[in-house]
Amino acid sequence: MRSKDKIAYFYDGDVGSVYFGPNHPMKPHRLCMTHHLVLSYDLHKKMEIYRPHKAYPSELAQFHSEDYVEFLHRIRPDTQNSFRTELARFNLGEDCPVFENLFEFCQIYTGGTIDAARRLNNQLCDVAINWAGGLHHAKKCEASGFCYINDLVLGILELLKHHARVLYIDIDVHHGDGVEEAFYFTDRVMTVSFHKFGDLFFPGTGDVKEIGEREGKFYAINVPLKDGIDDTSFTRLFKTIISKVIEIYQPSAIVLQCGADSLAGDRLGCFNLSIDGHAECVKFVKKFNLPLLVTGGGGYTKENVARCWTVETGVLLDTELPNKIPQNEYLEYFAPDYSLKIPSRLIENFNSKSYLSTIKVQVMENLRHIQHAPSVQMQEVGTLLSIFSKSSVQYKSLLVWFHPTFISPTLTKMSTTQMNECISIHKTRKSRGMMSTTTETMTTITRLDHEAHSDGIQ
Repeated sequence: MRSKDKIAYFYDGDVGSVYFGPNHPMKPHRLCMTHHLVLSYDLHKKMEIYRPHKAYPSELAQFHSEDYVEFLHRIRPDTQNSFRTELARFNLGEDCPVFENLFEFCQIYTGGTIDAARRLNNQLCDVAINWAGGLHHAKKCEASGFCYINDLVLGILELLKHHARVLYIDIDVHHGDGVEEAFYFTDRVMTVSFHKFGDLFFPGTGDVKEIGEREGKFYAINVPLKDGIDDTSFTRLFKTIISKVIEIYQPSAIVLQCGADSLAGDRLGCFNLSIDGHAECVKFVKKFNLPLLVTGGGGYTKENVARCWTVETGVLLDTELPNKIPQNEYLEYFAPDYSLKIPSRLIENFNSKSYLSTIKVQVMENLRHIQHAPSVQMQEVGTLLSIFSKSSVQYKSLLVWFHPTFISPTLTKMSTTQMNECISIHKTRKSRGMMSTTTETMTTITRLDHEAHSDGIQ
């Protein structure tokens, strides 16, 4: 057990100054409130504070398509009416509006997560916190659910440069669909999401039956929950599943998305967690003493978001905080009682013991299909890229369409002709603005698998 964790905390005041619009539930101002509450408890004196770099377009394009990143870079509120086709293509609109300094906002919150991952990779800290991050719905080629750039995917890709296996845990009330989709075909990232499912609740994905495909089969874990789940039910299920996941998967780093919309009384949420219940999950994950990247996420009752993430900053620092909120710039938001903790509410828990037991059994059954932690050849990508010269079109195409995470062992054994066929399909799908790891491409890889084996390649 580590004697005392070294904590890195990332914050830029500009990230809380953007405005989604008067009727939009996402209020980045909550980040300023959180930071000032952290300061009021003197927590900044116990950790290293960093202002993140603004992520470069080339860094964002490590996951997102270049045309999508370029569009986010140039779109402005006063010019958006001239780009209606592109707005529809990239899913910008009511949920994901165009506002002043949109791209800079994305650069800041994403830069924080990338910087956090790099400090962990370089063993400069044990825990890295970026409350501005955690925007888990963004897809490769489109915005979704108030999220434009998926900083979590980019942070995980950074961790994968040094870690063979990364575990992603999500306790937002909404399914972490963007992160799951990005790693659905690989065993190098296991995604575990605890979320509301059913009743047409956004994003409509995250059934327990969604488990990953190909090399990633059984490496996506979904825990679909119903309205009103309380501290006891949630934390018991969380600890049971996460303990088993870590035992079997043996990750060398963890990313924890702490969406606060799973708290009782959230404007968009439907769970009934107290701040203590939510924070108990953070405390439990920290006990495994693995490199830990912690982000924010959803949360639409902004004073409770600030309370929650301040308490959890204290948890990560092993510091118990007084319940009376100290004087700070946003004190009036915490009236009338000025208390740090919020209790759960007297509402019905629709998650019966039998339902939760059924979900737990199904998850455990899926985990039993994983016999042991997957081994990883960290140089697979270099072997693959060595097929082509660095100046060739094929080499550049591989860097764009095949990230190290997605590369099947089969791909490293393909002939140049077979590789060109795969690249051709990726080019076609990219021109349509579609995700590269698609069923069509995977079908081609499966066929090439059979060809490789029939040719005696083992």
